[in-house]
Amino acid sequence: MPWLKKLIPPRKWQVPVIILCGAILGLGLFILRLSNAASYLGEDPRACINCHVMTPQYITWDHSSHREVATCNDCHVPQDNTANKYYFKAKDGLYHAAMFTLGLEPQVIKMKPASIQAVQNNCIRCHFSQVTDAKMAGWVDSHLGSRTDRTCWECHRETPHGRVRSLSATGFQIEPLPVRQQQQVFVPEWLEKAIKDNSQP
Repeated sequence: MPWLKKLIPPRKWQVPVIILCGAILGLGLFILRLSNAASYLGEDPRACINCHVMTPQYITWDHSSHREVATCNDCHVPQDNTANKYYFKAKDGLYHAAMFTLGLEPQVIKMKPASIQAVQNNCIRCHFSQVTDAKMAGWVDSHLGSRTDRTCWECHRETPHGRVRSLSATGFQIEPLPVRQQQQVFVPEWLEKAIKDNSQP
């Protein structure tokens, strides 16, 4: 189409710009695939262990009573409306991804004020009858007065993430997590033998 070439004359910068845009798009799609980004749109708790830093939190939740009734999002994301929920997930997720990618994650993970408020609101949302029940105020001294002045986990520290294995004791251990089942994990010979001996009746 020679008439089209006359209408839009070729410019020297077009080819490099097209190549650069293609490279950026390809790199972006590769990063989305590598980070398993689509998994964060759902409610599956295994999405939280895409980044290995969260493995202790996942393991302790998996051994807790909350596993049967609540996922990570049920506790850690606001549930007041869908728009706020996904806004919070995106904001928090991008922050976590940036910290992990840049290697800036702290040794001890602590919630930011917005996360503390979201978790506290969700504790009260699910356990509203216990929080407002007048009878319970007489059972435990610290339940007297307003029970919403402090966070629930000040007293119920082991409830959200289980008694079986605390966050300080879990570490990054060899666990049958779905993310790592296909990866080659080095298991010392003595440990393999001990596992086999303990699994036999």
